[in-house]
Amino acid sequence: MKSLEKEFLERIEKHKGILFKIAKMYMDDSDDQKDLFQEITYQLWKAYPTFQQRSEFSTWMYRVALNTAIVFLKSEKKKDFISREDNLHNIKIKDEDNLEEEHQIKILYDAIHLLNPIDKALIFYYLEDYSGKEIAEQMGLSEINVRVKLSRAKNKLSEIVKKLNV
Repeated sequence: MKSLEKEFLERIEKHKGILFKIAKMYMDDSDDQKDLFQEITYQLWKAYPTFQQRSEFSTWMYRVALNTAIVFLKSEKKKDFISREDNLHNIKIKDEDNLEEEHQIKILYDAIHLLNPIDKALIFYYLEDYSGKEIAEQMGLSEINVRVKLSRAKNKLSEIVKKLNV
């Protein structure tokens, strides 16, 4: 295996959990999530030779992955493949002891699916403990704008969760 390919695969393996989270946040259906994961991986591979290591690999990967997810989501909407009615059947509960936790996680993901792509990205960065400054750098916004948009996104998310929890 070529050294560039090996290096790329090692880096992807190290951060694949992040890619799964992004796919799950942007797509309802498990097949669509897998398709998005593959598309993100493909786009990362295509762009990898241009990665100049001016930032951490994970930072660069987030940016490519989120941009790919947004483009993918738009193309899926155009094709009208997104079906929210089937959403209740997408997550399988694995352990009966964790039913409540799994239920709350499902509600969170269901609520996130209802946000617009920018709000999804903001919430993703927030859940990954990025600072306001880091989010601003990633999204090309001012730090103040990020704080305002993030606050609004969290409020929207909170309202959606309340409605879904009823």
